[in-house]
Amino acid sequence: MTKRGVWNLYKVEGDKIERLRPFCRRCGPGYFMADHGDRYTCGNCGLTIWKTKKE
Repeated sequence: MTKRGVWNLYKVEGDKIERLRPFCRRCGPGYFMADHGDRYTCGNCGLTIWKTKKE
């Protein structure tokens, strides 16, 4: 993770907090998945979730 820590994983607007990346389905809360443009990947267990195109 970058020097900025977990602050780049969340978006705060007013009194609402939004996660910018999903948690891993296998590892559970606390394990964020890396965003690789066309897919999300968990660095802990290796789970890969491909993004689908919205049309």
